[in-house]
Amino acid sequence: MVPSRQILISDLLRARIRDGLGQDLGVGHQIWMHPPCHRLLGWSSRPSAFGPHRMIWRLDQLLQLEEGEALVEGDPCDTEQSTLDLLPTLLDASLLGHGDSILGRLVDGVVDRASGRIQHYLVARSDPRLPGSSRWRLEPDRLIDQQPGQVHASLDQLDDLPLDRASIRQQVLRRSRQIREQVPDSMDGFEDRLRSWGQRLWDGGEDLIERWREDDEPPEPERRQSRMRDRSREWDDESDGDPWI
Repeated sequence: MVPSRQILISDLLRARIRDGLGQDLGVGHQIWMHPPCHRLLGWSSRPSAFGPHRMIWRLDQLLQLEEGEALVEGDPCDTEQSTLDLLPTLLDASLLGHGDSILGRLVDGVVDRASGRIQHYLVARSDPRLPGSSRWRLEPDRLIDQQPGQVHASLDQLDDLPLDRASIRQQVLRRSRQIREQVPDSMDGFEDRLRSWGQRLWDGGEDLIERWREDDEPPEPERRQSRMRDRSREWDDESDGDPWI
């Protein structure tokens, strides 16, 4: 949740504008900003679904923004859509990285209500209207060039930026990447443990062999000798009682 002193540009554009009397003044339509300073100056509203008539509001006219409604004070400036099309903006600009590769688009921003300063932009790789789209935070200081409809940053991929909101797909990719990074470490640890166990078994086997060598050979079982004596005695008895001798 964005703090009360900060607002999302997307929330401002979706909000229905009302004055102190509760009069409906239309829905947010387009922002008005100064790109070189990354500052939001105001926004426009569309009183009706038809016609080119637009109303311009300064950011300091915003009193409250919550639950899809923007409470304003003062009177707006009337203008036409053709005039708004001439105002520069970085919203919906393509983000280019190294090699002029398109990484995404600037689809939103977090603004300080007091100064209008854009704290950071939100970048989306896919269509931002899709539910669950991921958002990456882009600090204005990381932009190295601005041109109509596109901005440049020293980036190789969007993963170089901090993730503000992850989609389900992005969460699965991050978890699978973490698992792949952890598997080699766990295998190395397993090999080390296995090597240690083998060394312990080898050392224990050598000690056991040394003990066997130090001990004398065990004598023949006494039971076996007694059997031999019994058999010899029986043979002698039979020879004494032989009637042919």
